[in-house]
Amino acid sequence: MSTHADYRLSQLDELEAESIHIFREVAAEFEKPVLMFSGGKDSIVMLRLAEKAFYPAKIPFPVMQVDTGFDFPEVLSTRDSWVDRLGVRMIVASVDDAIKNGVVIDDGKTSRNRLQIGTLLNTIEEHGFTAAFGGGRRDEEKARAKERVYSHRDEFGQWDPKNQRPELWSLYNGRIAEGEHMRIFPLSNWTELDIWHYIGREQILIPGIYYSHQREVFERDGMLLSAGDHATLRAGETVEERTVRFRTVGDMTLTGCVESTATTVGEIIEEIAVARVTERGATRGDDRFSEAAMEDRKKEGYF
Repeated sequence: MSTHADYRLSQLDELEAESIHIFREVAAEFEKPVLMFSGGKDSIVMLRLAEKAFYPAKIPFPVMQVDTGFDFPEVLSTRDSWVDRLGVRMIVASVDDAIKNGVVIDDGKTSRNRLQIGTLLNTIEEHGFTAAFGGGRRDEEKARAKERVYSHRDEFGQWDPKNQRPELWSLYNGRIAEGEHMRIFPLSNWTELDIWHYIGREQILIPGIYYSHQREVFERDGMLLSAGDHATLRAGETVEERTVRFRTVGDMTLTGCVESTATTVGEIIEEIAVARVTERGATRGDDRFSEAAMEDRKKEGYF
């Protein structure tokens, strides 16, 4: 029988502790943080970690969603239920409003996802936010794999992947000049599997479209996209009903789903464990425009 207590943490407990540490560091160091909250699974896990970091006090900063105008209704509903339960202040940065106010220009060819960049940067500047938490993970996409936990943005909101600060021993340099801000990524070291294990352990409420359901879809560029008023079919494309779920959520016009019968967290974990394509690589049309599509957007100010 062992006479020594085992103080080793599980992998999930280690990840949780690291993320909570990051939240507390930012809250102590930066004057005006904000948490980017889309209502997707990663941002919900991030909000849950922020809740734990400051409990029993309320989360000491607002949350912000950049609304493309084409977000899934199920995601917006879940977003609102989390905001109501926690009593946090929510800021909605609307792409539609940004177009009306001349902040961004809709030329009819640029995706709403890309128009989020100017909308986001304008809102950060308007409110004077000095740090913005994002739910990006390094396993999602190769550009995100380059990102530090504290990611510096210059006075134009731009990111330089060749000019990043070292983070030895989890020590973070948060110094910024006037007009600059930091993007903060508390989930950097998490994987898609970690996220789902945590959702299961914490019994976290997420949008129902992450689970298997019947949906009218059409195939385009190897992806299954949702049919509806937002979608204009091209020649040869037909709508059919299939059993699908979403691995990631975003702009309905660009976010694909995958065929799946997984209706529980356990079944989703089994499915992901054998997947050989990342969630963004499999289902995000905005990452397929070029080999460096995500990195190009990040340099301009995207998350």
